[in-house]
Formats: sequence, structure tokens, C-alpha cells
Amino acid sequence: MSELHYLSAAETARLVRTRQVGAVELLRACLDRIEQVNPRVNAIVTLDAERALDAARAADATEPAGPLHGVPVAHKDLVDTAGVRTTYGSPLFAGHVPDTDAPIVRRLRAAGAISVGKTNTPEFGTGSHTVNEVFGATRNPYDLSRSAGGSSGGAAAALACGMVPLADGSDMGGSLRNPASFCNVVGLRPTPGRVPAPSETAAWYTLSVLGPMARTVEDVTLMMSVISGFDPRSPYSIMERFAADPEEGVAGLRVAWSPDLGGLPVDPATAAVTATAPGVFERLGAHVEQVDLDLSDAEEAFRVYRAWHYALSFGELRGLGPHTAWNVEQGRQVTGADLARAERLRSGLYQRMADFFDTYDVLIAPVSQVPPFPVEHPYVDEINGVELPDYLAWMRSAYWISVLHAPAASVPAGFTPEGLPVGVQIVGRPFADARVLRVAGAFERATGHGARRPPL
Repeated sequence: MSELHYLSAAETARLVRTRQVGAVELLRACLDRIEQVNPRVNAIVTLDAERALDAARAADATEPAGPLHGVPVAHKDLVDTAGVRTTYGSPLFAGHVPDTDAPIVRRLRAAGAISVGKTNTPEFGTGSHTVNEVFGATRNPYDLSRSAGGSSGGAAAALACGMVPLADGSDMGGSLRNPASFCNVVGLRPTPGRVPAPSETAAWYTLSVLGPMARTVEDVTLMMSVISGFDPRSPYSIMERFAADPEEGVAGLRVAWSPDLGGLPVDPATAAVTATAPGVFERLGAHVEQVDLDLSDAEEAFRVYRAWHYALSFGELRGLGPHTAWNVEQGRQVTGADLARAERLRSGLYQRMADFFDTYDVLIAPVSQVPPFPVEHPYVDEINGVELPDYLAWMRSAYWISVLHAPAASVPAGFTPEGLPVGVQIVGRPFADARVLRVAGAFERATGHGARRPPL
């Protein structure tokens, strides 16, 4: 109890529910932690302390109603929050204050969670390094000279530092998973539609998803139970609410291990850490087999769909940052024939992976191809002597998985000799989110890597 700010969300909820600790006391512990470390990390960019305290006082004065009653949470600065500045990481919206909450925010509030503010993100979530012209860069809590990843880098860093026990994130090409890997926390990219994401411009777009982040798999599972479920404004949202897998452990499961997802360059330090994962699963009783995958069709499919989405969503804006503007320009060049080919490639890959998951229960692989890189670098341009063509290419190990319409979790897997976190990616059949979290939880309990705190 001496470090209330590092309590899990599940434990926080239990203590508030049983009146052993007050919501105000817990919130003040988080606010004190934010005051202590946020100036060095730059994870939370808009703090809403007074309204959070009002909500905590109200929580202490009422009977617990929801599963997150009194639990602090932070929202990514891409997610609208009524009355609280939401910039999308862009100077074009530096003073923007929405009138309404996004559905994910409403669900968290309805469950009793208390919003403390907004977490940093690159402009419109563009890229896997959290830096923008409004707030600057978010730094890695384990090494302040390194990137926290992105685009949910503020969320991951805030969690790692104990600023909040829960945070929401989003993921198109790895934006939940890469920062979780870089910051030694847990992030889940759910099956598209599991967490509804209504849109007025791209309602049918399935590459981008919302999802949970936390320090433990248990907390991610708890958050999923709140934010999942059907929403009629989201046309492909899944009808049933998410429920945890009633089974435990991984004994007897068939685990496919791919050290490089079919030939991608992987930094030796990352490769050494992730190579320990198969042995963990074998000791837990799983049947592990190294596999040769060919996910290369995902490259063109992802880039075409991403480019099309950027032109659709941001093509009318002027004054965009260079990465967002580049994506928009790429999208303006997409033709109907390009989209048709991308759809054929993605459909074929989906069917081949359906056969793959008839043989294997989960796939494990590196989340990122590199450990956290220097914060002043805009992106990774070379891996193992392989030059990369643009700022997207170093994220292939994450965005190839995005194309599969599959749930994927990042869970702490260990540290490089320099003390930098590395995550392992656990991928399941589409709609098997609960199984992915079950496997992630077994790995987490067996290794304990997530318990190692940053030196702040």
C-alpha cells in the first residue's frame, strides 16, 4: 500500500469497492506521481485534475456501481473528451475542445472510471514514435534518451510510470503494440469490431481499432469487458460482449513461433529476447513449432488501404505535418485498380491464415523489429544493415499482423543488456481475443517481466 500509484486496476477497484481505500486517496497518489515524473517523460499532455477530483469525491460518496468504480484512466489525445482539450497531436487543433465524449470514453465513465487527462500521440496517430509540434516528444521511462514508441506512446509511458493503471489506445499499424513493447506494459489490438469505433468518414474501415492498455493482462481483460460490445453506429461491431476465457494456462495448446515473420530483419538484441519465449511456452506444456510464414502480401494491402484512409480522412486539411501529408499524398495516387488488388491480396491472405489457425492455436513473434531507438530520431531507417525505404517500413512486424483481422497482444518478454524493454506478440484467430489474453496471461505469470519498474 506504500505505492498506491502502482496498484493494478483490478486491485484498485477491489479496494474502493470494499471501502479500504478511497477514490480520492487513490487519485491523489496518481496525481502526485504525475507531478513527480511527467515533466521528464511528457506522457500526459492535458491534465484534468480538478474535474477528476470532483469525480473521485462523488465516487466516495456513492455506492460502487460499475466494475471500474474509482479507477483512474487516461485517454489518448485522438479520442474526444467533452470539455477537455483534444488536439489529435496537431497544431491545427491545438485549442480544440470537443462537445461530446467518444463512445469508448462514455463506456469507461459509465463503468465508474475517473478520467485524469489526455496522453500524447503523434499527429493523428501517424507513426510509431510519439512526437508532435504541439507537445513535443514522449520519452521512454526506462531510458529517457529513447522513444516510447507510438502512436499510443503517451499511454504506454504513463502506465509504466504509475501515473494511471488503465489507458485507452488505438492501433492501425502497431500503435497499441509497439509502445507496449517499448515501455514494458501490455497492449491488445482487438479483433476489428470488438471495440466499436463509429466514424462519419470511414465507418467500414477495419485496419484501425481502439483497444486497452495496462500493466497487467488481468487489467487489460477487465478493461475489455467494459469497452467491448455492440454499437449500432459502428456497422461491423461485434454483437456479443467480450468475456474472459474460462480456461487457464496453455498446456496442450499448439503454438507457432516465427522469429522474423518470414524474413524481416530483426535487431540482434530484440531477437535474443524474443527467442526465449518458445522455451517458456514449452515449459508451460504447450506444443511449440517454428514455422515459415509468408505474410508478404500484407505489405501492399496495408499500404494501399492506409493511404486511401489518409486521403479520405485528412485530404481536405492544410498545414499538416510531413508524415501525415506524405500519407495523404500517397492516398491521392491510389486508384480503383489498386484497391481491387489490395482487396484480393488481403482476402487470399485471410483464407490462408484461416487454414493456418486450423493447425495452430496462436502465433508468437516479435512485436517490433528493434528495441527503443533514440528519441531524437524521427524513425528507424536501417535494421541489421538493411536500409529501409521510408518511415513506415520498420513497423512491418506489427502492420503485417494488422492486415489479418486478428487479435494481437504485446506482453513484456524481457530486456536487452542495456535495460531496454522488448515485447513478444501473441496473435490469435480472428474473434479469439479471449484466448490471446489467456495465453498472454500465462506467459506473464511465468516470466514476471512486467513487474520490473522504470528507474524514475
